[in-house]
Amino acid sequence: MPFSQLPPLLAEALSARGYSAPTPVQAAVLEADAEGRDLIVSAQTGSGKTVAFGLAMATQLLEASGALPFLREPLALVIAPTRELALQVSRELIWLYGKAGARIATCVGGMDPSKERRNLQQGAHIVVGTPGRLRDHLERGALDLSQLRVAVLDEADEMLDMGFREDLEEILDATPEGRRTLLFSATMPKPIVALAKRYQKDALRISTVGEDRGHGDIAYQAVTVAPNDIENAVVNLLRFHEAESAMLFCATRDNVRRLHASLIERGFDAVALSGEHSQSERNHALQALRDRRARVCVATDVAARGIDLPTLSLVIHVELPRDAETLQHRSGRTGRAGKKGTAVLLVPYQRRKRVDMMLRGAKIAAEWIQPPTPEDIRKNDRARLLEALLQPVEADEEDLEVARKLLAEKSAEDIAVALVRAHRARMPAPEELADQQDGGDQRQQGHRQGFEDTVWFHMDVGRRHNADPRWLLPLLCRRGHITRNEIGAIRIAPNETAFEIPRAAAGRFMAAVKRTAGGDPDGEGAILIEPMQGTPRDMARQNKRQGPPPARHKAKPYKPKGAPRGR
Repeated sequence: MPFSQLPPLLAEALSARGYSAPTPVQAAVLEADAEGRDLIVSAQTGSGKTVAFGLAMATQLLEASGALPFLREPLALVIAPTRELALQVSRELIWLYGKAGARIATCVGGMDPSKERRNLQQGAHIVVGTPGRLRDHLERGALDLSQLRVAVLDEADEMLDMGFREDLEEILDATPEGRRTLLFSATMPKPIVALAKRYQKDALRISTVGEDRGHGDIAYQAVTVAPNDIENAVVNLLRFHEAESAMLFCATRDNVRRLHASLIERGFDAVALSGEHSQSERNHALQALRDRRARVCVATDVAARGIDLPTLSLVIHVELPRDAETLQHRSGRTGRAGKKGTAVLLVPYQRRKRVDMMLRGAKIAAEWIQPPTPEDIRKNDRARLLEALLQPVEADEEDLEVARKLLAEKSAEDIAVALVRAHRARMPAPEELADQQDGGDQRQQGHRQGFEDTVWFHMDVGRRHNADPRWLLPLLCRRGHITRNEIGAIRIAPNETAFEIPRAAAGRFMAAVKRTAGGDPDGEGAILIEPMQGTPRDMARQNKRQGPPPARHKAKPYKPKGAPRGR
């Protein structure tokens, strides 16, 4: 059904918002066979599903005149998993049904419950809320669902994952038998099937996952990085892209707090969103992003659900999503409404296989890249700076007067240099990552001053245990209480690794290694480190003659300290 065949007041509202044709999910719920029926809908994030269920319930809400009837009790109820999503849904329905005279009440945790009760008492055609707050109003007698005609469960799978099953059941049990139920769920696990079977009748199944834009507007990238360099990689990605708005996803509120503080310290205009923030703090953070006082948002998965920022063009998965659905929900914050977006996964080296499997399961073709280097960032800075400074400008008389005074005192070249420096001063400095440092190649070759007289050491981990210089350098510094500059060449074999230490530092290195051994049998302390007899070349010749040496113990895949654990 094209928008022109909708009730006139809704068609006018859509036209005013720039809608010319329905998206696949909107077209599907408007088909003749879907009219008046219970629906189970699966659609991609950002596919226009809020407008879809708003249009789908129009026949139950609007009278022949196109307006809504006067009733105190709500006619429609929309339940969403989070405050942000509920508030977003409420904003969408306000403009969609505004010309029809709709009164919409929002009931979410973190807001003033007494004010919400007054709004419900005054009457509302549509109530939008989160399960816990709606259940509270229902039990207190403030929410009367006796006249309800339509119930919508938005992101139902997420609500069940968050433990809202009992809340949902109590709310739906309080609604009339003849009401229409629209269930929107990205996935269909068994609990969702059971919920649909209990509360829906002859439901029509709609899936537009293959028809929607899918991942077409999102460019996926995966960046391999040492676990202790993740924060520096975040800084470089932000500086490389210089996105109008960027969202960084962490697994816990503690990690959100730490990363947010670190970015602020480095000079980024950043805000944070997690479960520890009040609704007022969340609203302030989102408004700062919308009016561009802030350009970076650090958030947990739950806190970021339902957030719609038109300027968001970059998503960084600082900590890996737990599954493909979470990956899609996170990444779907960008690439919306036909705009292009970029989603970057920061992948600790030892977790690459897991990420490959996740991407295959989600049918996402991601480009594996190296993190941007400081030179990459400076190159982009130069291009952006030239583009910005060559743009035509309008100047008033006061600006011209200042410009004339500057030209009288300094040359045009001096003024241009000062302007360039002023622009650069506002930009946080890029970070040097471990595998981007100039000493990397020298370490491998072993030709460095101070390494004329060295002692070779041996470790019982190699390539088969995921050993890599970018892991081993921080490990040796922690175990041996030395600096990176005191570690020479590194030779990695399939089952073992050799490295050199200046003879002057070898004694204290070995003493520290012995003190830090043990204590964590599955971690760094279990790795055997001891002096070698001869050089790696001598060892290789001996191994070739004698065959592989017997295993000292059952080596386990190396997991660097600080690496995120699997979920």
